[in-house]
Formats: sequence, structure tokens, C-alpha cells
Amino acid sequence: MGEMQIRVPDAAFFYPFLERGVRAVAILVAAWVITLLFRRLLRRLNGYAERMLQKHDGGPRIEMEKRARTLTDIVGRAASIAVWVTAILMALREGLGFEAMPLLASAGVAGIAIGFGAQSVVKDVITGLFLLMEDRIRLNDVVVINGTGGLVEEINLRTTVIRSLDGTVHIFPNGQIQTLANMTYQYSYYVFDIPVAYSQDTDKVAEIAREVAEGMRAEQVWGAKILEPLEVLGVDKFADSAVILKARIKTLPIQQWEVGREMNRRLKKRFDELGIEIPFPQRTLWMREAPAGREERMDEIRSVVRELLREAKGA
Repeated sequence: MGEMQIRVPDAAFFYPFLERGVRAVAILVAAWVITLLFRRLLRRLNGYAERMLQKHDGGPRIEMEKRARTLTDIVGRAASIAVWVTAILMALREGLGFEAMPLLASAGVAGIAIGFGAQSVVKDVITGLFLLMEDRIRLNDVVVINGTGGLVEEINLRTTVIRSLDGTVHIFPNGQIQTLANMTYQYSYYVFDIPVAYSQDTDKVAEIAREVAEGMRAEQVWGAKILEPLEVLGVDKFADSAVILKARIKTLPIQQWEVGREMNRRLKKRFDELGIEIPFPQRTLWMREAPAGREERMDEIRSVVRELLREAKGA
């Protein structure tokens, strides 16, 4: 029997496969570089877009920052998806000789059938586009969606993500957003309910509140956050133990709570200095006297109970 000879392919046999692999890897590396460069470009364009929007709309700087950041974030994600999908298809064709276009064309009929089951997804995407075009919600806005409030952390074409005050993350499909309230759109108000005793002069209390607000506006830190003087709306209602004055102050977006808490602190100190009473609910208790002979009957009951306990212990 002759010896079996194993023929080893020469190096030239592997050259086409090696060349295809190198081209596929080069395509993926190029996609990564393009994505990185595009992100850097978007960061630079973010400032430019902010200045252009501010020039066009004349709104506060923080509003332009939120709007520009939202738009660039959405554009960046969409562009990254497009680049990587294209790169993967090209890498499959160059590395494995796999043509994806005929497969995609043949899947058209199946895509139509799947589309009927993906109507909710299409609805979410379309609603997300309208939210972006109408500019009613941006990143870092404080909103109430379907009765749930929180800070907007992400706006995607399909979902909107907010984080509530206790740290809980809520994810809403855009197509299921029934109600949307933006608490920080362009500017905000903090509303005060100032309770004072019925014996106090409400006009004097209103003037003191205005003085406290003007003192805050005169300071650099707080003055930059307050847009207009305090607006005292007047006596709002007569409560059980106090007269309620209602007022409000206009601030930069998302700054209303910080300004309101500081002004409440200063109002309390100023009222204490001037002796202005901040009333609290009070209740008068009327104690009825015990009927005659009640104590004697209670003593008899106690004696009977003690006797029963002694008998039970002796048994």
C-alpha cells in the first residue's frame, strides 16, 4: 500500500480569506471612528445651536441649553444607528460575501405582516417625533406625565424616561402619554399660601412679604434666579384659624422650589422679629363631670374583679 499524502494548502490559499477579514475589520473600525468624530462634532455644534436658538427665540440661556441638548442627543443616536447598521451590512458582504439586500427584499412581505403587530411601536415613534418638533418637553425638564412627576432624563423616539423625587425611574411609551404638564417650560412660578392670624393687618403682612422678596432680589445669588418682583394676589380665603394670603414669584425654570424654600425661611424669621403670629389649628376640649354615684359603682366593680382574680389564683 502506498503512503497517504496530505496536501497542505499553500499560503496563497488563505490570502483571499485574510483579505476579506481585514476589509471587514477595517469597516467596523471606520464605523467606530466615524461615530466618535460625529459625537465630538455634535458637542461643538451644541453650543452653536444654543446661540442660534437664543438669537432666534430670545429665551433664557438655560432653555436654549435644554432644547439644543435634546435635539443633538436625538440626532446623535439616530446617526449612530444608521452608521452601525450600514457598517455591519458592508462587513458581512466584504467578509463573508453575504448579500443582505436580497434577504431584506424577500422579507418585505413578512415585514408587512409584522407591521400590523407593531402598530403600537409605530405610534410611539410618531408621537415621539411630534413631541420633539413641538418642543414641549426637553431634557432636564420637570414634568408630570399621566399623573407621575419627575425630572426628564431621556427622550427617545419610542420612550420618555423620568426620575421622580424618591429616585424611582418611570418609563413611558410615547404613544401612551395621555397628559403632559411641563413645570419648567421657559419660566416657573412658586406659589405661596401665607397664613396670618385674624387679628393681623393683611396689608402690612403683604408689604413685609414684598420687602423680603426684594431683599432676595438684591442679592447676587438669588437675584439671578428671580425674574420678577413678588406678586401678592390678595386674601385667598378665610380658613378655620387663619387668613390665607396668596402670592407668587417668577423664577428661572426648575429654580422655583429653591427660591420658595429660602423665602419661606426668611418670612418666618421676619414674622418672629415683628411679632406677627402664624396661627395653627386649635381645639377646645370640654370635660363633662362624672354623674353622681359613678365613682362608688366603679369601686364596687373593682372589688368584684379583685375577688374573682384571687379565687382564680387560689384554684
